[in-house]
Amino acid sequence: MDQDTAKYIVNYFSNLLSKEERLAIRHTHSVIKLGLDSGQVNNRKVINVYKKAGWLSEDENILVLLQDGYDSFELTVAKRILLQHQEVVSLNKCPNCGKLARTPLAKQCRFCSHNWH
Repeated sequence: MDQDTAKYIVNYFSNLLSKEERLAIRHTHSVIKLGLDSGQVNNRKVINVYKKAGWLSEDENILVLLQDGYDSFELTVAKRILLQHQEVVSLNKCPNCGKLARTPLAKQCRFCSHNWH
């Protein structure tokens, strides 16, 4: 599975994520938003507010999911969702070139511009 397919599954079938996976995604988005991934020094008060609100996690189970990086986490989650819910997950692929469309309801290919309305 490639990274684009994994991202598609995680984004458009997020209802199939576990609670821990949702918290890991929330944690990652908050880390990026606060600039903690780039080593920027941030205000301790803001970080504490994010922790109290549940946007940053100190839970070891959540952090273990992300230990190999977000891309690896996303691939693992997408594979699990496909294995456990293959009857629900449908990949909207272009009938012309076979590549993945941007969204599950898209009717135009972003790669070959084929239109299947």
